[in-house]
Amino acid sequence: MSSESGNENCLGWAARDPSGILSPYKFNRRSLRSDDVSLEITHCGICYADYIWTRNKHGDSKYPLVPGHEIVGFVKEVGSDVKSFKVGDRVGVGTYVNSCRKCSSCEDWEEVNCEKQTFTYNAVDEDGTITKGGYSSHIVVRERYCYKIPDDYPLEFAAPLLCAGITVYSPMMRHKMNQPGKSLGVIGLGGLGHMAVKFGKAFGLKVTVFSTSISKKEEALTDLGADNFFISSDHDQMKAMVKMLDFIIDTASGDHPFDPYMSLLKPNGVFVLVGFPSEVKFSPASLNIGKKTISGSLTGGTRETQEMLHFCAANKVYPKIELVPIQYANEALERLAKRDVKYRFVIDVKNSLK
Repeated sequence: MSSESGNENCLGWAARDPSGILSPYKFNRRSLRSDDVSLEITHCGICYADYIWTRNKHGDSKYPLVPGHEIVGFVKEVGSDVKSFKVGDRVGVGTYVNSCRKCSSCEDWEEVNCEKQTFTYNAVDEDGTITKGGYSSHIVVRERYCYKIPDDYPLEFAAPLLCAGITVYSPMMRHKMNQPGKSLGVIGLGGLGHMAVKFGKAFGLKVTVFSTSISKKEEALTDLGADNFFISSDHDQMKAMVKMLDFIIDTASGDHPFDPYMSLLKPNGVFVLVGFPSEVKFSPASLNIGKKTISGSLTGGTRETQEMLHFCAANKVYPKIELVPIQYANEALERLAKRDVKYRFVIDVKNSLK
């Protein structure tokens, strides 16, 4: 819905074309339905997905496009059938805002696997409208896809958990990477990788970071508390780690070899891929010898996401963020594409969107 009528109820920032340049944009959010929650957005994380879709990298961008799927704020209104939220509650919204609610995945609270999953922005909702994300003043979402933010957890830190956080937490829990004393390797130290390190340490794991850049060493060891750091291109360092790891979580989206990492796993070790390199190629022997497992993952279901939020509050797991005004969003996206952020941008929507 465009800004032609002058009666729009929501202010956001939108990209109008594949240049990806964001600027102010007024549009309408739907009226509240019986199972809806309307929330005033205070913060929204910036994800690499925002860069991809504002610039039509997948060829399916629907303009004007309002990005943002790491959304937090306060409930300002609830529908008549809403039971879990009340006005004033702290609330979050993640990468999807709808699903069929009938399939086996939805019945298991694994809505992320539903074939009719509706993304938080740039997707066609069941009423035919195009979803618009959290670079905006408010959003209206079905109760099922909203999360309670624990009272003692800062909202600006909660935002990145709703994509970057759950993307690594979900497979770590599924593959039992929460066993104290076990060893975890983390490939890549960006938004996802730094959360994998933080969760690993919170679970009591011995964490080793692998990177192509020596500049990440102090960050990994001092800032994030990793136990070891290795340059992945150093064959001697890699050889010293053969059969030393119980788990590896690979957050790197750039192309890289897989066999060297598979050799680092102990027998029955688990390798989880959450990044998107252009191909995954490894020798069958790397998998078969030692009875290893390789697995892929996206984000998580609604139940698991809520569990993660409570875990982070209870264990004081906080992402490292750079808080920026929405007027900085274009520069932040460019910096994100250059990996120039430690480790997640978060937009201070409430104090900058006017």
